[in-house]
Amino acid sequence: MTATTTLLPQGSLAPTQLPFMTEPPKCLTEDGSWCAEVWRLTGNEWLAASAGWLVAKPLKILLIFVVAFVIRLLVRRLIDRLTSGEGKTPALLRPLKERAPQALGALVSERRQQRAKTIGSVLKSLVTFIVYGLAFIMALGELGVNLGPVIASAGIVGVALGFGAQNLVKDFLSGIFMMLEDQYGVGDVVDVGEASGTIEAVGLRVTTLRDVNGTVWYVRNGEILRVGNSSQGFAVAVVDIPVGYGADVDAVIALLGQVMTDVAAEEPFSSDVIEPPEVLGVEKVTPESVTIRMTVKVRPGRQWAVQRALRARAMGAVEEAGIQPPMGRLFPPTAPA
Repeated sequence: MTATTTLLPQGSLAPTQLPFMTEPPKCLTEDGSWCAEVWRLTGNEWLAASAGWLVAKPLKILLIFVVAFVIRLLVRRLIDRLTSGEGKTPALLRPLKERAPQALGALVSERRQQRAKTIGSVLKSLVTFIVYGLAFIMALGELGVNLGPVIASAGIVGVALGFGAQNLVKDFLSGIFMMLEDQYGVGDVVDVGEASGTIEAVGLRVTTLRDVNGTVWYVRNGEILRVGNSSQGFAVAVVDIPVGYGADVDAVIALLGQVMTDVAAEEPFSSDVIEPPEVLGVEKVTPESVTIRMTVKVRPGRQWAVQRALRARAMGAVEEAGIQPPMGRLFPPTAPA
């Protein structure tokens, strides 16, 4: 018993004072282990020998997940700060290319916020997956698990899930690249093949747009092979005016040029026109008519309003000038009373 007593820390109880004490475990010789402390408190050989599993490893695993939780919380708050613009361009979007047309007005802010929010959501998910994934692997390492087979099995499961959900993965990847490249956004008028209209919402999996008839279309991002965007950079208003085959083409071109100049100088179209209008000349000749084409470069999204104004003014001017109408017209214009 004397040898046993010398192994105990100074001030601890003698073995004879605790009737359930057994022979001291061999782990008492390990410096800095929990074994001696558990032995001193309980005097139980099994508890002392298992102190590493019962106390040390659970505490280490708990510490790993606490640190992972703190790191994840701090990174998510940083992402929230980068994606909140408060009326300005979010800091997360400043290094990225932006094609939002200023003609959208108040929709520009909504477009930026939605884009930043979606990219931030992706970053948060990646941070959660990476941080907790590493924490889980470190916890398995603390438990003495051989990580090689675990990682190999996880790889096989990941490949299987990738094949099974390849359409979903395709949609998400397409949505991520679309967001990063800012191919289109809220308020843009686009043609995505099967549907065309104004973008109302952009997500990682589905893009929502509304056509001119009011129908809402939900288009999967992975199914979009090409996008025609009418709201980036500038637009061109194109108007074709048909006249009779025997009309004086030079006189018609001069008349249409004057009409375009007048419309471009009037409000509200004067602020929409970027370059002086131009009459290109004869676009098409048929046995029934000769088509004269006019074009003018305008702000994106304003080409349709300018086209309607030009078409109405040009048709009225042609009628007033008495220019021969196309042969398809069955009745002559009604004379004013």
